[in-house]
Amino acid sequence: MVLAVTSNPKTDKEGFLRNTGDWNPAIAERLAELDGITLTDDHWEVIHLVRDYYQNYRLFPANRVLVTKVREAYGDSKGNSIHLMKLFTGKPAKHIAKIAGLPKPPNCD
Repeated sequence: MVLAVTSNPKTDKEGFLRNTGDWNPAIAERLAELDGITLTDDHWEVIHLVRDYYQNYRLFPANRVLVTKVREAYGDSKGNSIHLMKLFTGKPAKHIAKIAGLPKPPNCD
């Protein structure tokens, strides 16, 4: 799969960037669009939080850790799995990682 954005980052067959360094906000918008998601400020909060976490730990946070980190940063109304599922339909970890330009998390179908 190739994305039509200002640059032409390469993705794997599931749409994850092959090179995390190719990520930028325009690419995130396009990746989200391909997954049927329109990014809002709430989405961007989670995307930036996860990218910072990945930069610090070189791994995607486990679901429980993700929810805890979102709760710590943005409060109880956003720091829960239901909110994340509403934002990133179905499988939040998979969508968040893809849109954030990160590798596919382990145990993510």
